[in-house]
Amino acid sequence: MRGLRFIHTHLTDEPLNREDLTDLSLLRFDMIAAVSVREGLPYNIYAAHLMPYGSAKKHETITSDFYRFDLDFRSFIGSLEGEMDRQRVIDRKDKRERAILVSASVKSKYELEDSMEELKELAVSSDVVMLDAVIQRVKDINPKYLMGEGKLKELIINAMDKGATLLIFDQDLNPSQIRAIGETTELKVIDRSQLILDIFARRAHSRDGKVQVELAQLKYMLPRLTGKGTAMSRLTGGIGGRGPGEMKLEIDRRRIRERITRLEKELYTLSEARKQRKHRRVGKGIPIVSIIGYTNAGKSTLLNTLTKSATFVEDKMFATLDTASRRLRFPKEREVIITDTVGFIRDLPKDLMAAFKATLEELEDADLLLHLVDISNSRFEQQIASVENILNDLKIKDKPRLIVFNKIDKAPSEEVANIVSRYGAVGVSAIKSDTLQPILNAIEQRIWKSQ
Repeated sequence: MRGLRFIHTHLTDEPLNREDLTDLSLLRFDMIAAVSVREGLPYNIYAAHLMPYGSAKKHETITSDFYRFDLDFRSFIGSLEGEMDRQRVIDRKDKRERAILVSASVKSKYELEDSMEELKELAVSSDVVMLDAVIQRVKDINPKYLMGEGKLKELIINAMDKGATLLIFDQDLNPSQIRAIGETTELKVIDRSQLILDIFARRAHSRDGKVQVELAQLKYMLPRLTGKGTAMSRLTGGIGGRGPGEMKLEIDRRRIRERITRLEKELYTLSEARKQRKHRRVGKGIPIVSIIGYTNAGKSTLLNTLTKSATFVEDKMFATLDTASRRLRFPKEREVIITDTVGFIRDLPKDLMAAFKATLEELEDADLLLHLVDISNSRFEQQIASVENILNDLKIKDKPRLIVFNKIDKAPSEEVANIVSRYGAVGVSAIKSDTLQPILNAIEQRIWKSQ
């Protein structure tokens, strides 16, 4: 709680109203009290305090004659906060963010639930403790709060009762929505794109990856900087616009723009270096096979098993961001370069897509794309469609490719056979090398079919 008591007057003898109790819950006052007045003097006092999470009532009220009201507040609030801490069952030593996941959309219930499941996986990948998930199907999107103001306040009160520190919205919030929701609560507010950017920032290790992620973060942040100072925009960066007269917000914006320019130049330099390496590979005439697919489909595991290498693997979304390339040898002294790419996801943030485009451009040089699909995921059909859409955006939809269903050991064999047949694909378990022969046969047949 906030450590504040809010005392005010009611000029008639009336108890605490709905607005008082909403303020108590939303602003986390230790106690709220209204003193009624009769004939110009205090008459009754009506007080209320929050109850521990899980109680039958959200708050308890106390009514007393003003002159007889007696409460050892220090002792009372100490025991109340102790009970609240016990009810929350939160380990104080655990410093991870505690989040409520929120989805509010006009989409169907199935689509909302499906998207929420993916948001949960993203939260786990970002090492966030999920306390609750709230789904609301709305008739119309509220342009200010995404959902109704009353529903938003109810959500915030519930989040604070449970000890949350963060609200994560499944829908992308525009700058004005982030500002409006942020003014309603002191909890941190982020959206799906920001969560994905956070995961990318944690997982990027190469210089390429770090530059791409920082560039995407800054481009996302720039329009969301809030505060007064737009009037200075015409002066920023020009004569008379620098120095003490420039507002802090405008200084921040100018520095971000300058940083974006530097990063874009560095990204161009790194891209040129990649092109030189590519020309050397092309000059040697070695075919390139790229593994693509939805995030957490098992691309890095497949690369490791095929080439007996040790690329980092983890059962989380976006465990791999940095492109890895290995040689894969075939009979008759033939070999290919096989590459593992960053995982795809639906509705990938535009800034992130633009930043990673330089890396994904390497797919243009691939002789074959292995589209890896997690057959054990109930959403695999939607994931295939999302990957196809991204390939279309990259203008490489016509590139030769082979669909490979992974994790066949986690699905019924008859179902696997039907799905593999329907897609003209092959089925494997990337962790079992004895199941990979169909991939090797398919690569050999498609790369050297004319020889």
